[in-house]
Amino acid sequence: MKNIKIVSLTISMALMLFLTLFTSCSSDDSAEVYTGAPVIESVMPSGYNADGSLKPLTPVTLVDPKNYYVIHGKGLRTTKKVYFNDFDTYFRPTFVTDTDIIILVDENTPYANASNQLKVVTDRGTVVYNLTVAPPVPTFSGFNSINCSEGDQVIIKGKYFLDPVVTLAETPTQPAVPVTIVSSTLEQIVVKIPANANHRYLSVANISGTATSKEAIGTALYDDVLYGVQWGGPWAGKGVNFDFGGDSYQGQKSWQWEFGQWDGGNWGFNVDLTPYKALRIAIKGSKTGRVNFSVNGGVNYVLPVTTSWVYMEIPFSDLGNPTSLTMLTFQESNNDGGNTVLFDDIGFVLK
Repeated sequence: MKNIKIVSLTISMALMLFLTLFTSCSSDDSAEVYTGAPVIESVMPSGYNADGSLKPLTPVTLVDPKNYYVIHGKGLRTTKKVYFNDFDTYFRPTFVTDTDIIILVDENTPYANASNQLKVVTDRGTVVYNLTVAPPVPTFSGFNSINCSEGDQVIIKGKYFLDPVVTLAETPTQPAVPVTIVSSTLEQIVVKIPANANHRYLSVANISGTATSKEAIGTALYDDVLYGVQWGGPWAGKGVNFDFGGDSYQGQKSWQWEFGQWDGGNWGFNVDLTPYKALRIAIKGSKTGRVNFSVNGGVNYVLPVTTSWVYMEIPFSDLGNPTSLTMLTFQESNNDGGNTVLFDDIGFVLK
């Protein structure tokens, strides 16, 4: 807690110094005291860059949540309320002078279907200023199906998809490729997959930034469906459900396995691992525990199981450096009566 207080105090002192310096530089001691209605002349970034330098005092028409700005004008000393897109935004009275307000744009400020206005209410009246609040940078929680083909409609899920642009992400050898959007909301986009998309990542951009999928197209072993399995099953012959719809890490379903104590199973495949460097998997249990895991009957790797989804990328160097996948083995190892475990997003990570 001491560190948090010190950081908060440092930021406060820096902003107060910034406000003092800025207002002293912008004031004219010989000018008459302003007594009219409030006026907003500009909004500018406030504070410091990552390298410790002051941010340039350049007027902007677009502000980012969770960042400080200077509202510059006159008649602002008696400010009572500040609204970004009609969202009541906290400000510190010590960060207010007659010509400037330093304020943090709240991360919960609405940005979609909004008024695109800054409003300052003072004892002398109210002033409105045209200003756009940017959405946060998109988050990309997954897409389904991962093993999609040209022409397939795929659902992308995440947040902050305001006026999104979707592409096959740029690679060191390939440029970004536009992807057709069929429909979109703030948390879901339906796209149509273009040609030559295999082993490409999907990216979603808005005016604030870009998010890219963890998974590349065509790299799934389990994605609502178990792909490429040629033989196998649980040792006890029961407890496996590939179509469990009650919970999932991505997509609509997960692989549910009701393990008896020390129960397990083998699953056979025939996959060339040359394009990949790691295996990925998401796992969750009805209780805390562990599952032993191996590739091709080789090195044992312990998968930790908790009651929340855990996503892991396991380097092949931790699995015996296999060059092909012929078998996956799972074995419950709680030693306390078994566990019900969900698996999802099983696949590979590109080199």
